[in-house]
Amino acid sequence: MQKIDYLSYKPSDEQHVDHWLKVGTSDEFPENGGLCFKHRELQIAVFNFTNRNEWYACQNLCPHKMQMILSRGMIGSQQGEPKVACPFHKKTFSLKTGECLNGDECHITTFPVKEINGEIYVGLIERAEHAIQQDLTV
Repeated sequence: MQKIDYLSYKPSDEQHVDHWLKVGTSDEFPENGGLCFKHRELQIAVFNFTNRNEWYACQNLCPHKMQMILSRGMIGSQQGEPKVACPFHKKTFSLKTGECLNGDECHITTFPVKEINGEIYVGLIERAEHAIQQDLTV
């Protein structure tokens, strides 16, 4: 089984991103829903939050059940904070910070997203990605 440290992969903010990965076009994503894409060893969930006219991305791995499922979660808002709810156990996570909004210690990694002329990009830090690839265990 592979062990991936998503925290090491997390860009601290959009200014530190050194690679914008095109993940599709806006018309390929469901309104108020998400899709998952795989980049090397990572699965990343990308959400088209049309009710807010915003885009979000996070790890697809649920930190509670350790299953690749968050892209199928329901999105909404909690006191103005955009969130995704895991479809298995209903724990909710901020799509901005990754914090568990249910008060649990688990959290998720989030990624910056931008839309340019209808194309959707997720911001990554390739330097961190190379470090993770060396740390993968099977």
